[in-house]
Amino acid sequence: MKVDLPSPPPSVPQLLASVRQATEDLKAKDLVEIDVRGRSSVADYMIVVSGTSTRHVKSIADEVVRFAKNIDVMPLGVEGEREAEWVLVDLGDIIVHVMLPRVREFYALERLWTVGDQPPPSDDDEVA
Repeated sequence: MKVDLPSPPPSVPQLLASVRQATEDLKAKDLVEIDVRGRSSVADYMIVVSGTSTRHVKSIADEVVRFAKNIDVMPLGVEGEREAEWVLVDLGDIIVHVMLPRVREFYALERLWTVGDQPPPSDDDEVA
């Protein structure tokens, strides 16, 4: 009897490329990729993009899910589809946030996850 073994999951770079392609195909705005390895046990990357309307936000999220399924990645969860002001797509190693610009500005996820990335100001930076 022949047994088909499951194929290995795609690598994180493959999944990132797929998410980038899905968002580009639907003209998502202002893609930001945040490496959260070592700062979050939930995921390795956060991707934040904007849509121009609630319909656009939902369409982008649906396209991300479709592209992920095409490479055999089943989303662990999709939240916020009904209101579609902020839709979160959990792909395991990557979490995709698709947001309206005003919601994105209010929550400022990019600032939240990159706060520790800037070096502390040196004494030379202080103005006397």
